[in-house]
Formats: sequence, structure tokens, C-alpha cells
Amino acid sequence: MPKHFVHKSRKEIDFLEGPQSRWKELMFLKDVFFDLLNGLRKLHFSGPCVTVFGSARFHPEHEYYKVGERVGAEIANLGFTVMTGGGPGIMEAANKGAKSVGGRSVGCNIILPFEQTANPYLDRWVDMEFFFTRKAILRKYSYGFVVLPGGFGTMDEFFEAMTLIQTGKMTHFPIIIYGREYHKNLLEFIDDLKKYKTISPLDDKLIIVTDEVEEVVNFIKDNINIKDHLKHYNKPKKWLFE
Repeated sequence: MPKHFVHKSRKEIDFLEGPQSRWKELMFLKDVFFDLLNGLRKLHFSGPCVTVFGSARFHPEHEYYKVGERVGAEIANLGFTVMTGGGPGIMEAANKGAKSVGGRSVGCNIILPFEQTANPYLDRWVDMEFFFTRKAILRKYSYGFVVLPGGFGTMDEFFEAMTLIQTGKMTHFPIIIYGREYHKNLLEFIDDLKKYKTISPLDDKLIIVTDEVEEVVNFIKDNINIKDHLKHYNKPKKWLFE
């Protein structure tokens, strides 16, 4: 294993390698509980959010970074908090775009062996130890998901959101894929899933594909599920000193 992939903590590695002693399993559950609790406490009143997924590897001069900035700014202009994974690349771009128009910007950062740090355009963020708890927090406060070009992590986040909506575990909030050319093989793969009947005939309707930032904005602005849930969004209560 390359040196830069050696994790400071073996907790998640050990857990995923098979059964441990009952005591170690219990201690791992404790760590998971506090990781989730940390996310809930830090971001509970940050929303309503729209989450932007995308690669950490695009630099500020790249066209997709610039798209990320525009997407972040337009989402913020709609009144939503822009949530990202909190790191560099497209995540940073979306947070930067939100801040450029005076919008709210939050991040759910993952603690990695190569020291991913939160980007400087966040009003508030939480550092989380486990990927699965982080993904839960990224979804919990979001009423829409914008998938910009990315790698394994972005695809993981995209397909998990798709699975939760497909199985009725999450409200059908919009999942918007930006970039037809970049995602053409992904879209062909989804067509193949439908052809081989491993997904339902209408499952591809769970996503929206576009090359226009304006369409991203309109899909979010006009979504009936978002409008319905915003009526009941949880807000701080002064009598609880929140």
C-alpha cells in the first residue's frame, strides 16, 4: 500500500475486515454515534440546503471549477444554503460561488490520510471520520443534488442518492447531472441497466441531465417536492435558546 494511503486510525479498516471482539465492536459503534452527533449538532440549522457533488481535483482555472462557481452562486441566489463535501476542487468552487453573492455556504469534510482540509469559503463545516456518516449528513439537510464531474466519490454519492429515492427511503428531490459529454458513458450505462431490466423502466426519470446552469436553477426552483417540504422546514426556536 502506498505510504500516503496509510491511515492514522485503523478503526474503520479493522471494522470492515471482519468480526472483532464484542468490546471493540461496541467502541466502534460509540465512535459512529459521536461522528453522527457531531454532524447533527454542527449543521442542524444550516439549511435548507442543496448539495453539490464533484471532484476535488479540478483547479480554479478549469472550466468545471468555473461551472461549480456559477452553480453555487445561482443556488445561493434562490435562497438555499450550498452544501458540499467541504474540500477543494468543485466543492470549493460551489462554496466560493455561494459566498460571492452573499449566500450561505457549509461543508461536510472527510478526515482522510492525505489530510483533506476544509476549503476557505465555508461559513460552517464539520469534520467527519467515516464516509457513511458523512454521506448521511450530506443528504439529511438537502432538498436537491447537483452532480458535477467527479470520480469514484462523486459516483458513490450519486448512486446512493439514486438508490434511496428509487427504494422510497428518501423523498424524490431532484438529482441533476451537469455535463452530457463528461457523463455520456454513465448515461449509456444507465440505459443498459434499463435494457437488461435491472432497473425499472422509469427509474432513469429520477435524474435530470443538462449542460445549462440556468436549467439547473429552474429544476430546483420549480420542483414541487422542494416547495412542499420548505413549508415545514425546521427553524430555530428562541424559547429553546437555539
